[in-house]
Formats: sequence, structure tokens, C-alpha cells
Amino acid sequence: MSQVLVPSLAAKAEFEKAAEEVKHLKTKPADDEMLFIYSRYKQATMGDINTERPGMLDLKGKAKWDAWNELKGTSREDAMKAYVDKVEELKKKYGI
Repeated sequence: MSQVLVPSLAAKAEFEKAAEEVKHLKTKPADDEMLFIYSRYKQATMGDINTERPGMLDLKGKAKWDAWNELKGTSREDAMKAYVDKVEELKKKYGI
């Protein structure tokens, strides 16, 4: 395993800036875009999923859990990069 466990300071700063900017989009992104952002954020900040899957009546919780669970094994830095790239795309699409 030659995975970098601690993201670089530059990647972290860029990620934190994107995390702030996404809150100021003029339009709320579509559900699939929100799941992408949520799951990359959780993977970048928490690492691999560490909770039980929500019950069958919690549809939103299950969708979020499944999206995060799909990223198991993804490095925090890769998740940060994907998050930042997606936020840049959303800024162009929805405005800020």
C-alpha cells in the first residue's frame, strides 16, 4: 500500500475552499450531484465508511450511505480532488 494517507496542504486548502463555495451556488444541484458531493466530502474527511446502513424506511439516508460506501478504498486526496473538480463544474453550471 503506497497510498498517501494525509493529503497535501495545497489539496486540503483547495478542498476547504470548494466546500465553502458549494454552499453559495445560486441553484441547488440535482440529487445525483448532491450525492456525488456528499460522498466525496465524507470520504475526504472521514475515510472509508464506518457506520451501519440505515433502515429501509430511510431512503435518503440509504442513498447517502450507498454513495459513500461505493468509495471504499479511495484515498482522501483522490476524494478531495474529485470533490473540487465537481464543485468547479457546478459553479459553471449554476453560478455562485
